Amino acid sequence: MAPTLVVIPMGFTAANTFQFPPSDWTLDRYSSLFSDPAWFDALKTSVIVAVLVTALATVLGTAAAFGLSRSRFRMKPAISAVLLVPMVVPTVVVAIAIYAIFLKWRFVGTLHGFVLAHTLLALPFVFVPVTASLQTFDRRLERAAASLGAPPLRAFLQVTLPSIRSGVLTGALFAFITSFDELVVSLFLGTATVRTLPVQMYGSVTREIDPTVAAASTVTLLLTTTLLLAVLFRPQREAVL
Repeated sequence: MAPTLVVIPMGFTAANTFQFPPSDWTLDRYSSLFSDPAWFDALKTSVIVAVLVTALATVLGTAAAFGLSRSRFRMKPAISAVLLVPMVVPTVVVAIAIYAIFLKWRFVGTLHGFVLAHTLLALPFVFVPVTASLQTFDRRLERAAASLGAPPLRAFLQVTLPSIRSGVLTGALFAFITSFDELVVSLFLGTATVRTLPVQMYGSVTREIDPTVAAASTVTLLLTTTLLLAVLFRPQREAVL
C-alpha cells in the first residue's frame, strides 16, 4: 500500500512536476481537477457511466445468477462459463472485439457505448457473488412465502433479495469500481470530446507531466476505498423469526 499512499501528498505539490515530498503545499491541483473542462468532464463522464453500469450490471447479473441457480438444463455450465469470459480473457482482446462491433454500430465515442461495454466487463463481478449467496440460501423460505399466497415476484423481492443482499451489494460495489477504473476498453471507445477519467489520466502521464493526475488519483483512491468500507461495515439487521 505504501506506493499507493505516496500519491496523496503529491496531489498537494506546488511544483509543476511530480515531487515527493512536496516542498510547497497548495490546493491548485484539486482546483484544476474541478475547474479544467478536460479533467472535470472526464470525471463527470466516469461517474455517470459507473452509476449506470452499476444499476444495469446489478440487475442483469442478479437475474442471471437467480435464473441459472433455479435451472437444471444441460447448457447451464456453458452459459455460466460465457458469463465469466470477460473476467478471464485479457482485456485488450475484449477491447478489440468491442471496438470492432461498436465502430460498425456507431457506438464509439458515445455515452451508451461506454455503458454497454463496461456492463459487459462488470457483469461477472455481480454474477459470482450473487451466485455464491444463492448457494447458501434456504429455498424453503420461498416455498413458505408461496404457500402464504405470495406471487413469485413478491416472494423474490421480499424474501429472496433481502437474504442475498450481501452478495448483491458486493456485486454492485465491484461493478462500480470495474467501470470507474476501466482503462483499456475506454481507450478504444474514447474520443477527444468524450473520455473517462482513467483515459484522461493516462493521456496526462504519457503526453505531459501534470501533477493534476496525482489529485485525480487521490480522488479515485478515496472514492473506491470509501465505497468498500461502506459495504464492509454497513449495519447488519438480524432476521426476526
